[in-house]
Amino acid sequence: MSIRKSKVFAVAAAACVLGMMLGGCGSSTSGNATEGSNVITAFDSEPQNGLIPGNTNETGGGRPIDLLFAGLVSFDKDGKAQNEVAESITANDDATQYDIKLKDGWKFTDGTDVTAESFTKAWSYTANAKNAQLCSSFFSTIKGYDALQDTDNLKGDEQLEGLKIVNDHEFTVDLSQSDSAFATKLGYSGFYPMPESFYKDPKAFGESPVSDGPYKFDSWDHDKEIKLVKNPDYKGNRKVNNDGVTFKIYTDANAAYADVQAGNLDVMDTVPSADSKTFESDSSVVPYNKAGSVIQTFTIPSDLEHWKTSTEEGQLRRQALSMAIDRQAICDKVLNGLGTPAVEFTSPKTPGYSDSLKGNENLKYNKKKAKELWEKANAISPWTSDDKLTFAYNADGGHETTYTAVVNSINNTLGSEVAATNPYPTFNDYRTAVSDRKVQGAFRSGWQPDYPSAENYLVANYASAAADGNGSNDGDYKNSEFDDLCSKAAAAQTTDEANKLYQQAQEILLNDLPAIPLYYSNANGVAASGVKNFVMNWQNVPVYNEISKS
Repeated sequence: MSIRKSKVFAVAAAACVLGMMLGGCGSSTSGNATEGSNVITAFDSEPQNGLIPGNTNETGGGRPIDLLFAGLVSFDKDGKAQNEVAESITANDDATQYDIKLKDGWKFTDGTDVTAESFTKAWSYTANAKNAQLCSSFFSTIKGYDALQDTDNLKGDEQLEGLKIVNDHEFTVDLSQSDSAFATKLGYSGFYPMPESFYKDPKAFGESPVSDGPYKFDSWDHDKEIKLVKNPDYKGNRKVNNDGVTFKIYTDANAAYADVQAGNLDVMDTVPSADSKTFESDSSVVPYNKAGSVIQTFTIPSDLEHWKTSTEEGQLRRQALSMAIDRQAICDKVLNGLGTPAVEFTSPKTPGYSDSLKGNENLKYNKKKAKELWEKANAISPWTSDDKLTFAYNADGGHETTYTAVVNSINNTLGSEVAATNPYPTFNDYRTAVSDRKVQGAFRSGWQPDYPSAENYLVANYASAAADGNGSNDGDYKNSEFDDLCSKAAAAQTTDEANKLYQQAQEILLNDLPAIPLYYSNANGVAASGVKNFVMNWQNVPVYNEISKS
């Protein structure tokens, strides 16, 4: 989930995250955590778009969507994949074709059946460029994807060639290349099924979705709350211990924390910077703080003047900028120990993670080397005061202290005229500007994994197929060598072989720095006193369905 999702995502830590793509930490909504005997109230930000799985890659919408829908596969709190709507998922010998069979009796909340077409039609709709869905690139390895990218010659209802329906409870997927991780990817929200009612009016559906998961949609009062109620007909993997979840929309994480302390909000998946030193000893809340899977980064558009990833000047400047940032000081003094300096592009919780990749010295604080590289770039094309690099972020998410520290560290090393902050009022404003390519400078980014694989961090954010609005590659970075290594990794026969290839792909990123990794967020948050079973999952997200107040 860019965040959720990115999706991003994306959600939690001292600065809230996405990936999907990262979501905005969110002002007080005078909620009352006791409004239902066992209804959980939870922190959220206003979703960027309607509640449509294929068009959501941030955590404001990702949180409710993952409770509303069930896919072929679900993940337990540790990231282990389990079949949910799928009875079986069987690959051929080279992982270029998958046969998928569905369980009988699965229904949407409008009473209609979940069938093979519920998946194939939804996937084709999302992949089809005419429909401009944010999760389109997740389908790029399915045969026929390229034919659905010419918007001038599409109506929007064309189907992916590689999807074939066998019967109501079985379909096959033909891929354009081997993909040994495909079955795991199917747990991502972009692959959720959609009912026929969606296609009649997608915009109206996004305001009141019909779903097939552990919760049903009740209501959405924009900028205030989203109410979900328990789905009594759900018979999937996720045990539901409450009667519903009401997501309260906040634009100020400090106000949300105060509401948890007062018992007016049950759970939030972030901790404001002001409380990061004391929340674990705060007797008025139930704290959670453990190693997490979310990476916090900032992205510089790959075609930005002076910063182009395809030029020597651009690579030198990016490396100099990265070396000018004292990540350890930010983790210690701004995050109060709730983050760990990043050394690569995935996370310490991700299979294949390495702290010794070639080029990771570009992520280490080195004032002398930073100045040296900056001067080499200036020899190619001089930097002037008119060329100041601004850092965009959403002001409603508690990110000001982090980006003020980033800018100060850069200016203290490279000169006072190099960097400045560029806050946007709300997460929605900021994400819209990023999606519309209106940010002419660096912008806050990061990733909350959609499934536990290096592939999810790397391909979703940096592959050419995910650029140009087709995914979460918001910097529009393109490198054919990187793409080729990721394709080889997808075709690998073993996980170890795949991870070695993904490590090689990362070494290209560590040189080009399409985004600059800052730190890994701890999974941290708080619950109100009396709330039971508060834990966070492999995505740094509370396991909402397990939380109860009785």
